[in-house]
Amino acid sequence: MDKNKLVTFIEQIVPIPRQKVEEIAANFQEIQIKKNEFFIKLGRVCNNYLFLENGFIRSYTFDLNGNEVTTDFYSSNQVVFEVGSFFQKTLSKENFQALEDSYGWYIDFDQLQILFHSIPEFREFGRMILVKGFISFKDRALSLINESAEQRYETLINARPEIFQRAPLKYIASYLGITDTSLSRIRRELAHK
Repeated sequence: MDKNKLVTFIEQIVPIPRQKVEEIAANFQEIQIKKNEFFIKLGRVCNNYLFLENGFIRSYTFDLNGNEVTTDFYSSNQVVFEVGSFFQKTLSKENFQALEDSYGWYIDFDQLQILFHSIPEFREFGRMILVKGFISFKDRALSLINESAEQRYETLINARPEIFQRAPLKYIASYLGITDTSLSRIRRELAHK
């Protein structure tokens, strides 16, 4: 595999001269994650920062009753890592599991830090990734407070339709904060509109 998609992804986030982008990309290593394998396991420290070139990954945790709750979905051309565990070296509170065969490019924490400190443009790239992630997290948290289940469903299907083609409905329901039965009802009602 070549690193063209990784190079393009970095260039799209922040303007960096091609030579520096190729220098950055040279530090990433190929990874393949088979369907149902874990990229990050709950209770372990996340030491890798992944650019997902192709595939589909779900992050999830458990509620107080031991039920799985989906916290996010990651598809092609996204960065995947557990931010708190990665930067604070704490144990991950989530699992990150491939829902289909996936591959991409990863870099470990120490190498990423070297690049952040030696290439200011890449530090800006990292900042932009964190800002986008924070905005997405904040929007999701607010939607769970001030939007109906129907509104959350419509927002998700409009913004990320690939999730509905690639994830089982029970994972989507838990991500939306509703039961499988409620999701089926919402889908039925919207189909008849």
